Amino acid sequence: MRLPSRLPYLLATLLLLSQNLMAQQPNGIEMADRLRADGKIWVVVAVIAVVFAGIIIYLIRLDRQIGKLEKDVKEQTRKEQGVKLS
Repeated sequence: MRLPSRLPYLLATLLLLSQNLMAQQPNGIEMADRLRADGKIWVVVAVIAVVFAGIIIYLIRLDRQIGKLEKDVKEQTRKEQGVKLS
């Protein structure tokens, strides 16, 4: 699928506009400053870390299960082909 020829220009323009808008924001975010002041920012960081670790563990387990199923299917097809060839 070929992208339209104007797409890179559109993306570059949007990127430049977003940087300009980010520069106009005030220094510091009130919510983050308040969480840091109360010491609760570490709770937020811990929750994000636990969720991220859970997703990684889930993906690793899923990859192992899929690999095992692929191996079983290959083995079964080889056995079936061996029976058909004989």
